[in-house]
Amino acid sequence: MASFSSEDQAMLQAMLRQLFQSVKEKITGAPSLECAEEILLHLEETDENFHNYEFVKYLRQHIGNTLGSMIEEEMEKCTSDQNQGEECGYDTVVQQVTKRTQESKEYKEMMHYLKNIMIAVVESMINKFEEDETRNQERQKKIQKEKSHSYCTDNCSDSDSSFNQSYKFCQGKLQLILDQLDPGQPKEVRYEALQTLCSAPPSDVLNCENWTTLCEKLAVSLSDPDPVFSDRILKFCAQTFSLSPLHMTKEVYTSLAKYLESYFLSRENHIPTLSAGVDITNPNMTRLLKKVRLLNEYQKEAPSFWIRHPEKYMEEIVESTLSLLTVKHDQSHVVSQKILDPIYFFALVDTKAVWFKKWMHAHYSRTTVLRLLEKKYKSLITTAIQQCVQYFELCKTRKAEETLGHSKHCRKKQKTFYYLGQELQYIYFIHSLCLLGRLLVYKQGRKLFPIKLKNKKGLVSLVDLIVLFTQLIYYSPSCPKMTSATHAENYSPASMVTEVLWILCDQKECAVECLYNNIVIETLLQPIHNLMKGTEASPNCSETALIHIAGILARIASVEEGLILLLYGANTNSSQESSLCSTGAHIIAQFSKKLLDEDISIFSGSQMLPMVKGAFISVCRQIYSTCEGLQVLITYNLHESIAKAWKKTSLLSERIPTPVEGSDSVSSVSQESQNIMAWEDNLLDDLLHFAATPKGLLLLQRTGAINECMTFMFNRYAKKLQVSRHKNFGYGVLVTQVTSTAAGGVALKKSGFINELITELWSNLEYGRDDVRVTHPRTTPVDPIDQSCQKSFLALVNLLSYPAIYELIRNQDLPNKTEYSLREVPTCVIDIIDRLIILNSEAKIRSLFNYEQSHIFGLRLLSVICCDLDTLLLLEAQYQVSEMLLNAQEENILETSESNRDFIIDGLSVERNHVLVRINLVGGPLERILPPRILEKSDNPYPWPMFSSYPLPNCYLSDITRNAGIKQ
Repeated sequence: MASFSSEDQAMLQAMLRQLFQSVKEKITGAPSLECAEEILLHLEETDENFHNYEFVKYLRQHIGNTLGSMIEEEMEKCTSDQNQGEECGYDTVVQQVTKRTQESKEYKEMMHYLKNIMIAVVESMINKFEEDETRNQERQKKIQKEKSHSYCTDNCSDSDSSFNQSYKFCQGKLQLILDQLDPGQPKEVRYEALQTLCSAPPSDVLNCENWTTLCEKLAVSLSDPDPVFSDRILKFCAQTFSLSPLHMTKEVYTSLAKYLESYFLSRENHIPTLSAGVDITNPNMTRLLKKVRLLNEYQKEAPSFWIRHPEKYMEEIVESTLSLLTVKHDQSHVVSQKILDPIYFFALVDTKAVWFKKWMHAHYSRTTVLRLLEKKYKSLITTAIQQCVQYFELCKTRKAEETLGHSKHCRKKQKTFYYLGQELQYIYFIHSLCLLGRLLVYKQGRKLFPIKLKNKKGLVSLVDLIVLFTQLIYYSPSCPKMTSATHAENYSPASMVTEVLWILCDQKECAVECLYNNIVIETLLQPIHNLMKGTEASPNCSETALIHIAGILARIASVEEGLILLLYGANTNSSQESSLCSTGAHIIAQFSKKLLDEDISIFSGSQMLPMVKGAFISVCRQIYSTCEGLQVLITYNLHESIAKAWKKTSLLSERIPTPVEGSDSVSSVSQESQNIMAWEDNLLDDLLHFAATPKGLLLLQRTGAINECMTFMFNRYAKKLQVSRHKNFGYGVLVTQVTSTAAGGVALKKSGFINELITELWSNLEYGRDDVRVTHPRTTPVDPIDQSCQKSFLALVNLLSYPAIYELIRNQDLPNKTEYSLREVPTCVIDIIDRLIILNSEAKIRSLFNYEQSHIFGLRLLSVICCDLDTLLLLEAQYQVSEMLLNAQEENILETSESNRDFIIDGLSVERNHVLVRINLVGGPLERILPPRILEKSDNPYPWPMFSSYPLPNCYLSDITRNAGIKQ
């Protein structure tokens, strides 16, 4: 039956079920065959696909092979007899041939063979059916028992048993596999048993009662020297991890973890020492790393689903892992002969400790991990700190460079995947660094400190650990010893430490507790002190290390608490001027000024010097972008040094020769020009941020670079570039600050910023996107200012302060054209006033697609900018705004009779009435009463009187103002 298709098997089973009663007493006679013949004849008559079944084809082929030659002989005999004169029809010939065939010896042998096949098939089906029924009954009993004794049942889609689909695996089969897996069995028998186990559904295996015994057998078999056998067991474990729910995979995981723990503790296994290193091409090491990697891959996947299961499952996984990672050998000899612990192998497969990061992410698992670390497995943290200390001491004694050179020499010589002892130490250091960095992020993790180290006096506090990390930045070499040049930056010690400290800076509570203190700041600034004294910053200190330090300082300065620390120190007050000269802000400013003025000769000629300058100016920018910070740094005249450096760089960029196509110098010239242009943009950005404060804006104007800064800001605005998350504000704040001065307004106009802003406003207000208007028409606005125009409205309000608007519209008349094209787009503030505010002609009204909506937008803008009395007087003197509004109200009167004139109440008349009251009555809420812009739900929706001439109705005057007028 194995060779038949599913349809053939179904047909055969249907036929044999009808024969069940006769074959149950063993098929020996003709009645069963007659019954089978009747069934086949019935199927042939009723089933159109009868002759296409493989089973029917098999019978036809078997009959042809067995009786074909005999039938042909009988046909020839009948034909020869017919030629001799014997008359017989076709039916007679068929009957004769059939009769002779059935009486032949070959036919009887064929029928006997077919009877034996049918007997075997039917007996097999009966046995399978009975076993299936027995298993189903046992399974139902087990399910009922689990429901009665446990409050938690797994309902995962991958936990359903496949007993109904598998005829190969059962409870008795598992016992047979257990016997066959015994180490005393022949190799072929064990292979076959393990192959059967891997082909069975994992849920069937784990639901069996003998799973515990099987687990022990598998753990013993993991040490089998045959790699094929070991790989098949790992394949079974991997299938279990991917296809089974947590309560099943937990058993496999803990079993594998306990096996590895016993493997490392056993003296029979040859675990390499630190001095010998690890050759991953060695078969034993390959098998060991496969087991560790399988465990690690499950560690990274388990947190995604263990929250849906009881906490005890997660606790067992966590505890078995921590128990394995804290395994230590009794080391009575020197460090170089140290036997490698499991943590080294975990670091090899997961260098950045991703498993720990995922375990600490959720509160559900983090509490369990931290509780176990505190009570039982604190040695994991202790050894991680010890590893960082040892690596720092190695770097401090300048042995790192020798290690790096030796490593490269060995790799070139051997050309194998071989890790030296120093490389293993470095990998373990990176793993420890990432683990500790993630631990410090959380409050409960920081509570584990201080920690006592072996062979070290005193306790290691949080500050001590951060100081150690900081010193690693400028003591460690810039290149790692374990990776190729393409991955050097990702795994270099300085980059890894900086990444950890950046994460700590982004967590406010963590930063206050770990970073915001004088000791850490002094450690960060120590190489700068040395450089300003004319000495080397520290052994192996490089431009890269200084860039990393500047990045950390910039993140500290971007937060208020960190900024105060840099300005005044941790134990001083802002009023204590005597201590200012020694604070971090002063040191950073002095160093940045020396870099800009090129007073430091240590890094002269270095290609990375502009990057160092830019990094430290960025720190200063975080400081002088605030009023308090600028007040502290103003004595250093950084704006002059930055402007001087920008002018020098600008001249260099103009002198760069144009590259000639085909020349060898094209790439070098292009790279040089890109570097110079990037440095020039960086300096302009630094100058631009002086405009964040009023006094800083004055300093920017004095440099004479305000026009270039505005152009630079407009270019970035036009490109829609994202503002860095560590900047305190975007360009909107700078625009508001710049337009508070006349020079700033003129610079913005020259840069094209105002033109772009007004064009964008008109597009949102009148046109919208041309590519979607037909297929997706814009909805009718229901608010006075549509949501799509709110951003442009706020931008114009911030832009049109009196100094700016005076420079933009003074002594300029309105166009007042006789005709406006529908596609004529405003480009300046005069156009906005002409097209949206002062609509005093039919040509202006007809030029708008959305007349009411656009005019209300203009009236709202007028209402806001006229809050500045200077701006109101300017508009009134040049354009007679009040007269225009009164004329518009006059045109909105409906004359019902000669003596009765009623105003038409609509959105525009209500808005104009509000603006007229606002611009003609000066004062606050106690001096004037502003009419609302909305209608009331009553018989009289707008009870406020409208007017088209002066004086204003007395109802808009408060009692205080009215009484004062009467007295006058």
